[in-house]
Amino acid sequence: QVQLVESGGGLVQTGDSLRLSCAASGGTLSSYTMGWFRQAPGEGHEFVGQSWTGGTSMYANSFMGRFTISRDNTKNTVWLQMNGLKAEDTAVYYCAADLGFGGSEWSSYEYWGQGTQVTVSS
Repeated sequence: QVQLVESGGGLVQTGDSLRLSCAASGGTLSSYTMGWFRQAPGEGHEFVGQSWTGGTSMYANSFMGRFTISRDNTKNTVWLQMNGLKAEDTAVYYCAADLGFGGSEWSSYEYWGQGTQVTVSS
């Protein structure tokens, strides 16, 4: 069973950048499609993007050009680079793992981390 631990969240200001990390243990990262989601207060889980096992990534339209997902299978780590942060990016950010092709639905994934809070102050 894969355990996922996110880190790197915090309080930043509008326009700042932040890089979140997701460390995987108990499994081989190269076998998993890795997704990033976020959840703002009172909202559901919003799909940010995903990285397939070969490293190719795709993003929800809202995040293209601003957020970037990368991974290093040798380090069992996935990152979410967030640039040009806005107040509306304030949310808890989660990584998720799937042995299949992932997708934009939270329930498509098999494992989820506990999340890391990102707060963007205007």
